[in-house]
Amino acid sequence: MKSELYKQYKDEVVPVLKEKFGYQNVMQVPRIEKVVLNVGYGRHTKDSAYIENVGNTLRVITGQAPVHNKAKKSISNFKVREGSPVGVSVTLRGEKMYDFLQKLVSITFPRVRDFRGIDPNSFDKQGNYAVGFKENVAFPEISVGSLDKVHGLEVIIRTTAIKKEEGLELLKGLGFPFKQK
Repeated sequence: MKSELYKQYKDEVVPVLKEKFGYQNVMQVPRIEKVVLNVGYGRHTKDSAYIENVGNTLRVITGQAPVHNKAKKSISNFKVREGSPVGVSVTLRGEKMYDFLQKLVSITFPRVRDFRGIDPNSFDKQGNYAVGFKENVAFPEISVGSLDKVHGLEVIIRTTAIKKEEGLELLKGLGFPFKQK
């Protein structure tokens, strides 16, 4: 069974993008490849309870086990040693990715405090989008009463778009609430 967001992409977004950008083939139309959720430990690298809390939070939000990331090289100014834990991430693809994005657009964004839309300038040159949350409380799976510590997280949406404008139109077509310029 396909996600509602995937059906919307196939039925509504693909024809609009194909006409707007003059694509000859359906395979040229940008699509979403993957969604990555990141949380950096910051100053809590020695606090095992915090690390476990962050991992459990990502597991509950995504329904997938997170990967604990280690530092690739030592940086003395940040007191980071090669191989020490620096964060945790989850990569979503396929049906889970579309289900997560549907939940992000319809439930999570409206729950963010003082939400007025997401910034359309957060695209990189290749059309990938990054949005950060200061609190993990916005996600419906997280209950405020069961939280030990509130932490932020970053959601990165990787697309096959070649330009920033293509990525913006793709996400607008999928219903992402961008701020008006």
